[in-house]
Amino acid sequence: MEAKIEQFSRKWLSLLVNGAIGLAALAGVVTMQSSGQLGGMSPVRVQGQKPLSAMSAASFKQAAQQEALRLRMLKTIPSFGFDNLIADWTFLKFLQYFGDDEAREVTGYNLSQDYFDIVTQRDPRWADIYLFLSTAISFYQGKPETAVNFIERGTRALAVSPQIHSQSWIVWRTKGIDELLLLGDIPESIHSHEMAADWVEKTPEGQKLAPLFRATAEYLRRDPDSVPVRFTTWSTVYAQTTDKLVRQRAKQALVKLGAQVQKDKDGNESFILPPRK
Repeated sequence: MEAKIEQFSRKWLSLLVNGAIGLAALAGVVTMQSSGQLGGMSPVRVQGQKPLSAMSAASFKQAAQQEALRLRMLKTIPSFGFDNLIADWTFLKFLQYFGDDEAREVTGYNLSQDYFDIVTQRDPRWADIYLFLSTAISFYQGKPETAVNFIERGTRALAVSPQIHSQSWIVWRTKGIDELLLLGDIPESIHSHEMAADWVEKTPEGQKLAPLFRATAEYLRRDPDSVPVRFTTWSTVYAQTTDKLVRQRAKQALVKLGAQVQKDKDGNESFILPPRK
């Protein structure tokens, strides 16, 4: 569980920062042609893993139903001024939920949006959680529209004083990636990257990242539907994540773009994009 959570927290941060270095990586934020690529996928079973017993499956389903009821209650109970505490507790419960691979194989990740609905309502200025939100809802649930709606709670709440959190810019950058990589909403992503540049400018990362985010927006204005751009994007996602589901979706997107899969002697995959005719 710890390893999975660590992978989860790193994967988008790595794409957000390291993937933004150089003009080649500026290509790393453009659209899937449609959210149809985000359809449901079978859970990945570890080789040699024994199938769950019927009793275990029923137990997991019952636990998920009970958790859904608790989350509905949390959405409506008065906070008495302890909104941040409720958000913290809910996020910790989400980590426990997400990290339970055996249970998620049975019930899926459908409650992820309920956890983050609570967190982003109770503490929308908590910038760090939006990295988790994007992966959990956009990738694991295949609902980037929902993810962007929740992220917008953060952009609105932080707009009063972006400097309240040194990583506030990540909220706009995460929104921009989901809009382009998963939704294909290029105008909105251009705006998101410009806002990310404005917010990062006065932070320690500003000197490096602000010009890159602005260049990304300008690049997208010039070539909003470039196959090489999207190829670079998904190649970066594939290379930087260790999560099987995210890697599988990246591979699907690359193949759909016309990429050819190559394997080295150790079975590691890489992709090449044939010359366009």
